[in-house]
Amino acid sequence: MQIMNEIERREVKEAIDAADDALYHLKEARSYLSSASNWGLFDLLGGGFISGLLKHSKMGRAESEVEAAKAALARFSKELHDVSGYSSIHIDGLLTFGDFFFDGFLMDVIVQSKISDAKKQCDKTIKQVESIKKELEARR
Repeated sequence: MQIMNEIERREVKEAIDAADDALYHLKEARSYLSSASNWGLFDLLGGGFISGLLKHSKMGRAESEVEAAKAALARFSKELHDVSGYSSIHIDGLLTFGDFFFDGFLMDVIVQSKISDAKKQCDKTIKQVESIKKELEARR
C-alpha cells in the first residue's frame, strides 16, 4: 500500500470537503422538494390558495438550493480533477443536475410530476456524490 504524500492528502481532503458541501445543498433541495410535493398533493385535493402559495414557496427554496448545489458540484468536479485516479467519467453526470428545473408549468398535475422527477434526480446525485466521497475517504 502506497502512503499518500502531503499534497495528495490535501487534494483528497479538499475533494471530500467539496463533496460535503454539495451533499448539504442536495439534501436541502431534496427536503424542500418533498415539502413542495406534499403541499402540491394537498393543493390537488382542493387545498386552495394558501396551499398553493406554500407549495410555490417550497419550490422556490428548492430551486435556490439546486442552484447552490450546482455550484457546489462544479467545485467538487474541480477538486476531483486534482485527485489522481478521477476523470470526467466520474463527474459528467453530476454537472447536469438541476438543468430542467421548474420552467413554465401550466397545471398542478404537471408540477407534481416535475417535483417527483426533481426528487429522483436529487436522490441519484446524492448517491453518486456519496459513493465518490466514500472512495475518497478510503484513500486517506
